[in-house]
This record gives sequence, C-alpha cells and structure tokens, in this order.
Amino acid sequence: MRNDSIPRAAILRTLAAVGVAAWTPDAAAQSALLVLPDVSQGARVTQRVGLTDITVAYHRPLVAGRRIFGGVEPYGRVWRAGANYNTTFEVTDPVTVEGRPLAKGIYGLHMIPGETSWVVIFSRNATSWGSFTYDSTEDALRVTVRPQRIEPQEVLTYGFDDPTPSSVAMTMRWERVAVPVRIDVDVPHLVAQRLRDQLRGRVQTEWQAWEEAANYLLEHRLSAEEALGYADRSIQIEDRFENEITRSRALAALGRPDAPAVQAKALAMGSQWQVYNFGRGLQRLGQQEAALEIYRRDIERDPNSWVAHLEAARLATARRDFDAAIAEVKHAAAAAPPGMKASITDLVAELEQRVDINR
Repeated sequence: MRNDSIPRAAILRTLAAVGVAAWTPDAAAQSALLVLPDVSQGARVTQRVGLTDITVAYHRPLVAGRRIFGGVEPYGRVWRAGANYNTTFEVTDPVTVEGRPLAKGIYGLHMIPGETSWVVIFSRNATSWGSFTYDSTEDALRVTVRPQRIEPQEVLTYGFDDPTPSSVAMTMRWERVAVPVRIDVDVPHLVAQRLRDQLRGRVQTEWQAWEEAANYLLEHRLSAEEALGYADRSIQIEDRFENEITRSRALAALGRPDAPAVQAKALAMGSQWQVYNFGRGLQRLGQQEAALEIYRRDIERDPNSWVAHLEAARLATARRDFDAAIAEVKHAAAAAPPGMKASITDLVAELEQRVDINR
C-alpha cells in the first residue's frame, strides 16, 4: 500500500505513539529504524552522599523559542521530565525524598508542572517512552515542591545543589524554572552496615580495619557495644596504642568503670605524637579540660621535645597567654621534622591575631 493512501489521522496517531507528534524541530532528526544522534542529547549526572550514589539519566531538549511550562508542557499534566525515553532516577540505598522514604532502586521520573507548585513522581516503571503510558498505580512516591524562578536556561539540565555529608538537592532547570527536590541519606547507619559486610572479607585479618570501624561507630554515636567488640578484635590481632585508646573510648561511652585504667594503659603505650593527636581529637569533640590534662602529663615524658613545645603552646593558649604560646610554637617549629615545620609555623600567624588554636 502506498503511503499517500494512509489516512492522515492514522499517521498522526502512529507518530504520537513514538513521541514525536509535537512536530518540533527535534522530530526531524529521529528515526524509528536507524541509530542517529538525538537532537535532545542524552546525559547522566551522579552525586555521592556518604556511600550512596544518586543518578539522574535524561535527555536534554532545547527551549528553541517556545513557551515551555504552561505552553508546550501544560500545567496540571504529567510530563516526562526530559525528552525521549523515561528520565530515570536511581539510588543505591534507601533515601528520603522531601522527608518521605524511597527504597533503593531505579525509578521513572515524571513531573506535573504548576504555576506555584510542582508534583514530582517516582514511578516503579522506568523503561517506558516518555510519559505516554504513565500509570499512577505504578507510583512509588509523589512529593510536592515549590518551583523557583531563574535566569533563562536554554537546555534542560539536572544538577545537585547544596551537598552536605548527608543530603543534597536534586534540581531540574529549564526555561525560567528551577525545581529543587531535597534528598536525605541516613549515612551513619548505612556505613555501619557496609562496615559489617566489609569486616567479613579479607580485611578481617588486619587490626586497622577493626579499629577504624570501632572509631566510626563512636564518632557517629552509634553502638558503643559493637564498637567495643571491634576494638577487642583489633587488640587480639595486635595490641597497640590506637586500638587500646579506642577501647577506652568505647568503655567510657558505655559508662564502664574500667575506662580510665584502659586509657592510662593506652597513653603509656603511645608516643608523644600519638598522645598529642589524641588530645587534639578530644579538643575537636569539645572535651577541652580532658585534652589539657593529657598534654600536661605528656609533657613530663620529654619536656624538651618539639611535641612537648606544641602541647605547652596549647596550654598557654588556654590561659590566654598568647605571647608564651607564640614562643612555644617557635621552639616546636625549630625542632620539628621538615615535613611538619610549615604547618606549625602557620600557628604563629594565628596566635599573633589572638586566635584560639585549641578550637
């Protein structure tokens, strides 16, 4: 049958089924039979939050002089959030989206534009062509967000804004509209689970692995009991300052009366530099008095070492005696190993400005 004998309405229905019925300039470059470059080019953007990867895969249409939202894409109607195939949203772990839970997986991403609010849809169907076969019964999650007005954006773009250690905003930008969607990740608990898995592998034979896992749990106020077990496993492999001091921290977190004795044992095992760094860790946790007492005792082991001068500088700073602190830092810099001199000398400039270096 010749093509000119096919009714025009049937042709339009066929074109609509493959998503080119809008008769935009994009349509001319598409083929149902051949592999040709897409006018709306494909893109993929990924953001890692903790150990969780968040990925958006999409095609990038142009504004091309058209009115997009409220025009080509009417308000109140489901939009494919891109061009061509489904825009997809993938997370490698469970997350929360605008405060609501979303399981690990790959989702078809759709949106419903509005003048003052947008609906963002995560569909369990991620393999369709656009939104033509969208079915609300396949929704995994819907959230409502507020759009923002922006400077003209010719090419549709997804990006990740305002990253923190546990969150990020996935933002769609096109025409004069930005649509941010907040995503939160329970990083500490997910990392704790990954640590359990990793500790079943080859690293279980290394003292460092168990000690580092214990430290992570303690620093993020997770299970002190589990951290104590990890520290004990580390000590069984090799008894060292690092795992003994971590064990003392776990015991202290559990309120155990033997914590001070274990800490004293660890401090006796450590070098002055190790003990100094432990004190700095306490200061970063806000335990200033405990850190200063450790410096006082550590100085007694060798009052003339460059580490002792650093500790004396921190004690002087705590007394607000900045002149004495500057003198001690200069002594430390003069005797320190070459690789340490620059960072120690930097403290002089801070102290001259009366900056608290114990912060």
